[in-house]
Amino acid sequence: MTAVLLSIWLSTAAAAFDPGAPPVVEPLTIETAAGDKHTFKVEVVKDDKARDRGLMFRQSLPDDGGMLFDYDPPQSIAFWMKNTYLPLDIVFIDAKGVILNIAADTTPLSLQQLPSTGEARGVLEVKGGTTARFGIKPGDRVRHRIFDGSSP
Repeated sequence: MTAVLLSIWLSTAAAAFDPGAPPVVEPLTIETAAGDKHTFKVEVVKDDKARDRGLMFRQSLPDDGGMLFDYDPPQSIAFWMKNTYLPLDIVFIDAKGVILNIAADTTPLSLQQLPSTGEARGVLEVKGGTTARFGIKPGDRVRHRIFDGSSP
């Protein structure tokens, strides 16, 4: 009986950590100072291995797609574009869901450090040019469950 339970537990644990499993996608909304709302479907990553890989090696990203990196506790963060083939807008967000700063239209494959201007709880990566197209700026509000319980 113990062996059967252990086998079931190991199978369940392996499935939970399957790197080939489809990503969890959740809605995220950005509200601009002008009152516009833009909703994205984001993959949420919170463990070191998934955060380290990020959007590396991807060849495409939907216009309304992205990746949200969850950092708990909030911290100063710097990103780079190593092995990332797509230009991205990297949006650094504080614990209350307020945009700290944006690294816009980043250079693919660059090793340049792109830092947050304060302690970030989340970092959102979307297609390069998205923030300019929608008028998204520092000070705008991000709605998602990780930011002080806010949601879209």
